[in-house]
Amino acid sequence: MFATAKGNVRRNSMDAFTNVPSNGKIAMKFEGEDEDDRLIGVALLDEGDDVLLASRAGKAIRFAGDEVREFQSRNSTGVRGMRLLGDDQVISLSILHRVGTTAEERETYLRFAPWKAEKDGEPDLLPERFEELRTKEQFILTVCANGYGKLSSAYEYRRTGRGGQGITNIDNIARNGPVLASFPATQSDQLMLVTDQAKMIRLPLTSLRVIGRGSAGVRLFHVAPGEQVVSAARIEESEDDAEVNLADNEVETAPLPDATPGDDLASGPEGGE
Repeated sequence: MFATAKGNVRRNSMDAFTNVPSNGKIAMKFEGEDEDDRLIGVALLDEGDDVLLASRAGKAIRFAGDEVREFQSRNSTGVRGMRLLGDDQVISLSILHRVGTTAEERETYLRFAPWKAEKDGEPDLLPERFEELRTKEQFILTVCANGYGKLSSAYEYRRTGRGGQGITNIDNIARNGPVLASFPATQSDQLMLVTDQAKMIRLPLTSLRVIGRGSAGVRLFHVAPGEQVVSAARIEESEDDAEVNLADNEVETAPLPDATPGDDLASGPEGGE
């Protein structure tokens, strides 16, 4: 699956990229009305997977990957995956595994999820089904240029038809700055952030609590005035990583700061996958 900054997507079989010569092979052409477009991501897609596109202005759309027909051509920029407003651009392409839930199941689960701080009553779900939803739950980490970000359940990103404007991915873009990355992550992962002033930090996500999809997020990195985060990378922590000395890493590992009042503006779940 290919995705471009102007919201186009294209699906090709891997067979279209066999026998690649040493000088490469054309994967997509930007010409004519697409001349000012650019490729922002490519990912492997299996049958039954969903596509998640996130934009700089804090919007996101999730749609079934098989909604995009398989293209034989490698020249086309494909079809519209997300309709963008103004000068907004798509900045991230992610692939999510489809769990197969109903809107009611997800809403119930989200009210009683293990990561939920406060729960009132008992979930109206069979224990076996609740446990299945828990084990299959995915999380979306969103990072903004001013050092703010958040971790939200993928169950809050309902699946819609391809080509729409999407739903809110993160709130308060005026404070947070534009979104620079949005991708699946877990609390057992680590996050590496780099700024345009060549500062770097490596954060464990264990202390980053899960909050609502439409929240404003919390501060991940204290950047200086005029400084912006330009790159974010997820690092899967292994047992070996835990034993590495900081001096060998040459990277500072810091705990996440506590959320300040007003940082979390949690919103409720929406229905429909």
